[in-house]
Amino acid sequence: MTGVDDVLALGDDALIAAQRLAEWTTNAPELEEDIALANIALDLLGQARLLLTYAGELEGEGRTEDDLAYLRGDREFRNVQLVELPRGDFADALVRMLFFALYQRELYDGLVIGDDARLAEIAAKAAKEVAYHVDHSTLWTLRLGDGTPESHRRAQEAVDRLWPYTHELFEGDVPREGWLAAVDAVLAEATLTRPSDEDSRFRPTGGRKGVHTEHLSYLLAEMQVLHRAHPGASW
Repeated sequence: MTGVDDVLALGDDALIAAQRLAEWTTNAPELEEDIALANIALDLLGQARLLLTYAGELEGEGRTEDDLAYLRGDREFRNVQLVELPRGDFADALVRMLFFALYQRELYDGLVIGDDARLAEIAAKAAKEVAYHVDHSTLWTLRLGDGTPESHRRAQEAVDRLWPYTHELFEGDVPREGWLAAVDAVLAEATLTRPSDEDSRFRPTGGRKGVHTEHLSYLLAEMQVLHRAHPGASW
């Protein structure tokens, strides 16, 4: 995986996931979780910076990580739709993190032993962070799913709502079997039910080709407004 679009896809996934997760700053249900989610968002932002920098170098047009983050329109982004969906409630945030972090774990495990030395280096660093993201989202999914009737209801609704978007994660080279086994183990322990593939006829797609929901446009408008209003500004 050394194509510009491939690397952009990984960077855009991390960037948009970071931006969406950062919306929980000051909004999490407890102070400790507020800090934890902010730190995870920073981890993802760090991954995005490394990947977008590399994508700019592969592109060879002199665009920097900032150019790629702040000066592209929504149709130029290559992230999956899962990460751009609205913030939702706390169960949405943690179930989405579980699905995405387990996917990133499979992804980076493959890249670490791949032929692209630069990606392998980035993946090795990111894998250490993703291990924590998996642990954190797993603990919260268990806590919510096997908690009160209300927390269980919200967690199950989050699983049902987000599940159709997970199929897009595996349209590339990342194998789904290991991810699915890991997800099933967590959901079973959390007393949550995974939608079957047979029942999941709604499978949104197109993010890798620049086809997105309207939610990405609003997210980018907020994320890019300062940079676009003051082009070339520096500290």
